Amino acid sequence: MSEARTGKVEFHHGVGDKLAYACRLLRKAYRAGARVVVTGDEASLRTLDRQLWTFDEQEFLPHVLAAAAGDLPACQHDTAIWLTPDPATAPGERSVLVNVGQRLPAGMDRCARLFDIVSSEPEDRQLGRQRWKQYAAMGWQVQPHEVKE
Repeated sequence: MSEARTGKVEFHHGVGDKLAYACRLLRKAYRAGARVVVTGDEASLRTLDRQLWTFDEQEFLPHVLAAAAGDLPACQHDTAIWLTPDPATAPGERSVLVNVGQRLPAGMDRCARLFDIVSSEPEDRQLGRQRWKQYAAMGWQVQPHEVKE
């Protein structure tokens, strides 16, 4: 029986606009050469997809929105940023997982690093606290980053 892989969770909390913050985080990861999978609910991922097209007029961030239904052409599998409600479906090696959702992300054991983004909204903060406890109970190292926007 194999042991579950654990890693590091960078817990970014106090964020005013989760998706705008995710755009900036993804730009930084892309510039560093990381292959990233972003997870959350489908509505948030569709909004993030639109924002990634418009947030930076100087630089395009190659990304794919992989909705729950339908396969994407193989030529898109090498895209650096993969947006999906199911991270386990992201092709190839992905070193970073970014969670913009409110649940513990599936497939987190695929990635060495996880960024969990939590807004300053009371409900999101409460759900974030629950995820923090779950990460810690699973043996992941949780590192807080309070965001002051």
